[in-house]
Amino acid sequence: MLRITVLGTSSSRPTVRRNVSSVAVQREGEMFLFDCGEGTQRQMMRFGVGFGVREIFISHLHADHYLGLPGLLRTMSLQGREDELVVWGGAGTEATLRSAIELGGDRLQFPVAVRELPAGEAARYGGFEIRAFPVEHTPGSVGLALVEDDRLGRFNVRKARELGVAEGPDFGRLHRGEDVRLESGTVVTAEDVVGPTRPGRTFVFSGDTRPCESTVEAARGADLLLHEATFSEEERARARETRHSTAREAASVAREAGVRKLVITHFSARYSEQAYRLLKEAETVRPAVAAEDGLSVEVPFADEMAGSSG
Repeated sequence: MLRITVLGTSSSRPTVRRNVSSVAVQREGEMFLFDCGEGTQRQMMRFGVGFGVREIFISHLHADHYLGLPGLLRTMSLQGREDELVVWGGAGTEATLRSAIELGGDRLQFPVAVRELPAGEAARYGGFEIRAFPVEHTPGSVGLALVEDDRLGRFNVRKARELGVAEGPDFGRLHRGEDVRLESGTVVTAEDVVGPTRPGRTFVFSGDTRPCESTVEAARGADLLLHEATFSEEERARARETRHSTAREAASVAREAGVRKLVITHFSARYSEQAYRLLKEAETVRPAVAAEDGLSVEVPFADEMAGSSG
């Protein structure tokens, strides 16, 4: 399971309808947060993602992307958390993130580690990694990409039986890429019964950025791109001035990268009730979804989607 829940969709400040930036990324029983704007802990309760966060990644040090840390960590502490929490930021962010975590002076009941993940580096986990890539916003700003490892190829049970392989441990050995010698002396190779490796899934979060080639490269062929779309085309000059993207520009990045699904988010407060305007602009370039707070997207494997459509 790979589920993305957009907890906040507003840029700079919350509105009556929208909170500021945060995204819950849930994969196979583990959860990560990408950004943590103020009020994130309430959004987590509101949309039922729980507080079992393994690690938090902060894209950059604008207040609407990290000032939710003090409240969230104190909520976790009051709920009895004991496990260490790791907070990641881009290059040069450690001191500021530590200061934010210490706001309020309350002693947390669990350890918090702060680490830097500069653009071009990755945090490695079992079966996937979270990569930081450079974006065009403020110094040290990064986008984030969860990239799964390739999966084993499909195991051809029928062919394995025809070749005389008995069900059981030998099936597993072949699927892991090992050859098997039968009692007859015949060697059955993994290539005989296992298809080519299949790609895992990729989710890309742009963070705040101008449209840029580094985002295109990070999102090349991605299953889901969550891209900021702060302004409409009529505010394109403002977007350039503040190092943000328009909805149309976000869609152009997605089109160039060949992503399967585009969700736009991080809307200026002036569009809080009119995000459909931004969606219409994006869809002049390619299909898209305009995020609302609480939008939850299940990310399937590409080959499973192809199979279901066939």
